[in-house]
Amino acid sequence: MEALTGLSYRPKVIVSASAIGYYGNRGDQWLTEQSAAGAGFLPLLCQEWERTTEIASNAGVRVVNIRTGLVLTSAGGTLKAMLPAFRLGLGGRLGNGRQYMSWIDLDDHIAAIQFVLENETLRGPVNLVAPNPVTNREFTKSLATILHRPAIFPVPGFLLHLLPGGMAKNTLLASQRVEPAKLLKAGFEFAYPELASSLAHCLPSKQ
Repeated sequence: MEALTGLSYRPKVIVSASAIGYYGNRGDQWLTEQSAAGAGFLPLLCQEWERTTEIASNAGVRVVNIRTGLVLTSAGGTLKAMLPAFRLGLGGRLGNGRQYMSWIDLDDHIAAIQFVLENETLRGPVNLVAPNPVTNREFTKSLATILHRPAIFPVPGFLLHLLPGGMAKNTLLASQRVEPAKLLKAGFEFAYPELASSLAHCLPSKQ
């Protein structure tokens, strides 16, 4: 940030990649860009990460802190990691399955980044998630349905809590019901606003 703001010709906009981990574990509470940060390691990390961009915004550069949720694509990330077990019919919910998952299709994610680059009214935090988050139980059911497989093998919460560093509590079992309030207000249109349509897009029948 210091190097960019020290240039003779500064960038007109900086898009800094943050995450919805900023909000922490918040149950079924709806979260917007105006919501306070959560508690714990990931919220603290996101706060510190976003705070560094104040160097640029204080120098007059438009800064957008995109808070990204779970990006859906069969090419990588969480969805790709889940596919082998689900294709074998060994998938299931994580813990009680009531934790919310705020997701976004990869194509919408890319389009939203271009949108915030070009829309000069957007600055500060912007949630990059689809407008319809689902619980882990709902996500599990939808993925199993699209793959024509059962999903009857839940992973007990106590086993997930055995993962080192409290990783499960902060990630797999954390509930974040996030709304893309700024994107919607600015007029961004999602190509895949519903989970079923995104999974069908990510996992065509030939896969």
